[in-house]
Formats: sequence, C-alpha cells, structure tokens
Amino acid sequence: MPETSLPQIPGIRLASVAANIKNWQRDDLLLITLNEGAAVSATFTQNAFCAAPVTVAKEHIRNGNIRALLINAGNANAATGERGIEDARSCCSAVAEALHIAGEQVLPFSTGVIGEHLPLQKLLDAIPVAATQLSGDGWDSAARAIMTTDTRPKTASRLVEIAGEQVRIVGIAKGAGMIQPNMATMLAYVATDAAIPQPLLDELVREAVSASFNRISIDGDTSTNDACVLIASGASGPLIGDKRSAEYERLKAAIVEVHIELAQAIVKDGEGATKFVTVKVQGAASSEEALKVAFEVGESPLVKTALYASDPNWGRLVMAVGNAGVDNLDSSQVDIYLDDVQVVEAGGRAADYTEEAGQAVFSKPEFTITVNLGRGDCSEHIWTCDFSHEYVTINAEYRT
Repeated sequence: MPETSLPQIPGIRLASVAANIKNWQRDDLLLITLNEGAAVSATFTQNAFCAAPVTVAKEHIRNGNIRALLINAGNANAATGERGIEDARSCCSAVAEALHIAGEQVLPFSTGVIGEHLPLQKLLDAIPVAATQLSGDGWDSAARAIMTTDTRPKTASRLVEIAGEQVRIVGIAKGAGMIQPNMATMLAYVATDAAIPQPLLDELVREAVSASFNRISIDGDTSTNDACVLIASGASGPLIGDKRSAEYERLKAAIVEVHIELAQAIVKDGEGATKFVTVKVQGAASSEEALKVAFEVGESPLVKTALYASDPNWGRLVMAVGNAGVDNLDSSQVDIYLDDVQVVEAGGRAADYTEEAGQAVFSKPEFTITVNLGRGDCSEHIWTCDFSHEYVTINAEYRT
C-alpha cells in the first residue's frame, strides 16, 4: 500500500521508479507532471561550475509553460562538458515523447557524484515506465527517490484557508552535505494548488528561499546542482494576485513555513550531525553584517568540532566573531549567550559564567548561540550543525 501522509496537490502527479543509477536497491528517478496553466518559478545554485541540468533548466524555465520535472539521484551530471548538456536534453526529450509535450517544457535536475557522465540509457529506459505510473499521492515516495547521502526523507505540508477555500501546500527536499547559502547539494520542490501569477510567484520563491535555504550551512560548500522550485498549479485553489491582500500574506506565511521546515530538516540530517544549532546575531548595524557574523560562527570548523564534543570552548566563538570582518568592531561591546547562559560580557568572560552551565547547554541536541554586537538594531539568524567523525567518514568514502 502506498504511503499517503502528504496531501495530494490537484494538478500535479508524480512517479518514482528505479533506474539503477547506482548500486542500490531503491527508486532513484522521479517524474513530476503539471497541469496546463501551472506556474513554475525556481532559484538555482550560484556555483560557477553549475551542472548541465541547471544550465538546461534555466534555459527552459525562461520560456514558461513548464509541464514536467525530471529528477535523478546518484549522478550530478556536473563537470561533464557538452556531453552533459546533451544528456540532459536527451532526458527532456524522452519525457516529452512519453507525455506528448515539448522538450522545452521539461526541467531536468540531477544530484549525486560530480564528474561522471549520466548512465543515459538507464534513464531513457526508466522514463517511459515512470510515465505510466503517475499518481497524485506520490509525494512520500518522491521524497525518498531524490535522496543521496540523506538518512531520511524530508517532507513538509500545510493546509490553510484562503478566501474561504482550503489551500494545500506540500514540499519535499534532499540534502545532507555540501550545504551553504546561495542555494544550499540540495534540491527542494514545493507545490500549492493556489493560482499565483508568474511575477508574484517569482518574487515569492526568492523571499521563501531567503528565509530558509539561504540561512543554513553544514560545511560551507555550495553545490553545483542546487535548486529550489515553487509550483502553483492553480487547479483547485483560489487566485491570489494581490500581494497587499490578507489572503496573500496568509499563503506566503504558510509557504515560507514549509521552506523553513525543509531547510531545518536538512541541517538536522547533516552528514554525521548530532547537534542542531541556531546562531542568532543581534545588535548589528545592518542585516548584512548580522548574517556575516552568524555564518562565520556557524561555519567555523573549530566551532563545529567543539559543538560535536559538547565542549563550551567560548574562545572559539569570540575568534569567529572577530574573523567576520566587521568594520570597526568594538569587542568590548560584544556579549554572547548559550541559550540563557551568558558566557561573554563586554568582550570578556561573564562574571557569573561557569563551565558547568556552558557544558549543560552544549550537551543538548538543540540550542541557540546568541551574539550581541552592541552596535545597532538589526538582527538575523541561521541554522547550522556540528562536525563529527561520521562527517569525515561519509565524505571520505562517498564514491566507494
């Protein structure tokens, strides 16, 4: 019996099949089809070595009228030259033939090992099979089919009443390593049955990603294949066309919540991660400054290994803050807290701080590091995790 914990999105059908891209016994190819009239928007990796499917997807999405998405796990089709581009286009053509649409109406996505060519024939053989198995209740299976080093699928959903109608939102994502902002090796697909005009959808996906996937970091590396796609099928939900309306604000809030839940799930499933940590920076002169400090703390290997060891080595925290490149930072104004425990006051060890209190916080699976720069009114936050022995093992043995 198929799992159906996630609601169906009218106008969207899915099928997950085994193309046997790697030596694993599971589905690794996902086909998503969209009804005529659906709107699709996406953000993509800013890595200059972007993968072939990213290049092709960017070309196709500019034309609009997207009718299908094809996602494979196990092979990134990145750093594969012109052959990689042609392989991505061949996959789009195969989907188009199976669905009787144009190849330019297909968006391709790949995730997995970089620098290896797609086992193209395996995909071409599996695509027609997927086209015969499309169903509206395939979201749970889809979340599993796109996994690589993930230990569990990542899903989120919301039901929200908009203009007297119940609107559905479903999201799936994959990612466990090579996660850093400006897309964070992650893929995410979020869909709603509401109707959202293309310009508004383009703006909404940027805002949702800014509040979610661009606030996470596992290892500071940006993948070649990252993408986040937002789909508005418009098949049964209301038309939301006025961004100043209360209806739009409710829909936006729910869509952003789904993005944040997926982003946090990626951090919690970071390769070998044992800690989920929020880094909050307050008292900054600007949002950019606050984020710069937050990421410097959240991405420091010395901080992340201390997190794994449950060692409240606060010297590593002040080191990271000082390394953020904040102009004219006055260290004597900096305070740092571990949850509610103040560890740094006016740039030095807080008078009431004890190692036992810091240890108690660092030993928790989830906690917050708060840095107050004492130089303004802006605040920002990110989510990060620790570095463990398992992280090294996973990445050392990734291709074996």
